[in-house]
Amino acid sequence: MKKVHVFNAGPCLLPETVINNAAAALKDFKGTGISVLSVSHRTKEWEETMNECRALWKELLHIPDTHEVVFLGGGASLQFLYVAMNFLEKKAAYLDTGVWAHKALKEAQGLGEAYAIACSKDKNYNYIPKGYDIPADLDYLHITTNNTIYGTEIREDMDCPVPLIADMSSDIMSRPVDVSKYTLIYGGAQKNVGPAGVIFAIIRKDALGKVSRYLPTMLDYRTHIDKESMFNTPPVFSIYIMNETLKWIKSMGGVEAMERIDREKADTLYAEIDRNSLFVGTAAKEDRSRMNVCFVMAPGYESLQDEFLTFAKERGMVGIKGHRSVGGFRASLYNACTLDDVQALVDCMREFETLKK
Repeated sequence: MKKVHVFNAGPCLLPETVINNAAAALKDFKGTGISVLSVSHRTKEWEETMNECRALWKELLHIPDTHEVVFLGGGASLQFLYVAMNFLEKKAAYLDTGVWAHKALKEAQGLGEAYAIACSKDKNYNYIPKGYDIPADLDYLHITTNNTIYGTEIREDMDCPVPLIADMSSDIMSRPVDVSKYTLIYGGAQKNVGPAGVIFAIIRKDALGKVSRYLPTMLDYRTHIDKESMFNTPPVFSIYIMNETLKWIKSMGGVEAMERIDREKADTLYAEIDRNSLFVGTAAKEDRSRMNVCFVMAPGYESLQDEFLTFAKERGMVGIKGHRSVGGFRASLYNACTLDDVQALVDCMREFETLKK
């Protein structure tokens, strides 16, 4: 069978060991004789898994005691509402760096005063704005650290004079994070830490309870902290796979090791894009994402786009078609993507160049 190299933007590739463990748990969860799909979330075996998963988050990211971790359903898009409900009292600012950042802003504007403090839409979101001033009277500043569609990324934890909230859906666990600098970090699991169906939220506990609005029980982060993410039935299978994925990250050497590996993968692919006469990157070089590498055919070769997609597919490349708003190609290099996968794509690009030059 032909080797398949998966570069999907999400749901992501998962490590083989995680898939194997999940397959076994589908038949028998921890020796209970019950499938993980049928196990009660009130059993001792499940509570052990939930506690282990929470502990791994804290260990891998060195999360301080000031913060708590919760797991919820609804996707990161529902978190756009959670953020504004729990933290927007008077005024909030958003760094508008792409589709998901803009959607988060729009959700907040439905609840109060929220605006874009800076925006890169003028150049189709191909860079991260810099040099903007952050007013001291904001309830919070919201950033999206990695922009999957446009291939830009913020890789440093900024010093922010107001509470800082970050959507880290697509780059969490790809680098060490100074969690103490954030009031909230949230994201969907389906890029680096598991399958679709569960989100993580890392919350500074003493920042909650400051808004005057009524908070529905399910939209109040305190509910889920108090009930340890089990106020209602949690997405059990998704959390199980998240836990297995975190165990794999730990076995690989933690987020520090992930950062070294991810840097090497991205550097390898970007070097080929910059060398190859048929391709050109779309993101500003200083803001290039390590997670989502976006590129197009070079000027004069645009007509070869579909031909290259077919060529690459025949050689086992899966998921490299770019988002419709950008076009071209996108290779998502999430943690489980290997250097061998990246090298296979590089070899494919070189072979195509040889045929066409």
